[in-house]
Amino acid sequence: MTDSAQTADITPYPGLRYTTRVMQIDTDNERRLLGLCGIDPAIYHGCIDPATFISLAIQEGVRNGISANGGVNMVQGLVQTRPLRMDESITVSGEIVDVRPSARGRVTTSETWYHGHDKQLCITSRRTSLKTDPSVYADPALRGAGERPALVIADTSALKQIGQFTLTPDDVKGYGLNTTNAIHFNEDAARRAGYRAPIIGGGHGVRFLTAALWREKNPRSLDVDIYFRRPIFWDDSIDILVDDTSGRWTAMCLAKDGKVATEMRINTLGT
Repeated sequence: MTDSAQTADITPYPGLRYTTRVMQIDTDNERRLLGLCGIDPAIYHGCIDPATFISLAIQEGVRNGISANGGVNMVQGLVQTRPLRMDESITVSGEIVDVRPSARGRVTTSETWYHGHDKQLCITSRRTSLKTDPSVYADPALRGAGERPALVIADTSALKQIGQFTLTPDDVKGYGLNTTNAIHFNEDAARRAGYRAPIIGGGHGVRFLTAALWREKNPRSLDVDIYFRRPIFWDDSIDILVDDTSGRWTAMCLAKDGKVATEMRINTLGT
């Protein structure tokens, strides 16, 4: 999405409904984004990577006047009842569920729903994010954005490594080509938000997890909860790890220096 799709910024409030509209995925841009992650689109067999709907939900908020600038993902839920195809007409709607203040800024929870051409609800994206003030430098003394959810992964050394990647500033800037959130491409904006360098968007990182999941399991449906524990900077090297100690995949994470950055609880997978 480009800036031309934005409306005037508004302050979100519980019960704010998004305007319902029909959309279709930009196939060329989706392939470009996957390519910047080194992911072969063929693993999705003509369907849309569910991680795509993390960024699309943010963009839908922007379209409805909810500024993304300075926003950081905290918790993300994704439920897919069936895959949506690249060429499918999709009806999107959404709502602001909760808004509350915190020491570091405003915490907003939203839900965005994606129905297929058959009117079936196919994807639900539930997102909780922190919105800092992008015009000022963050106070390093301020900590916390509310109660932190319990850890999914307590010890990364017990997990199996299934992949690794190293980010570059060029790739991260390319991925954020159409984003309105400057902390993903502008060094000064990142510093104002309290980061040493630009950080990748939550959906960008989750792509590496869903790609690994699709290569191994190719699920038709899923229910996952994703927690963003530490920022991933545009020059970080990241390990992709999975917990399969029970004989099935129950959790995955992106880790740097042995510490969890992004973790995913796998509630259900359906084939």
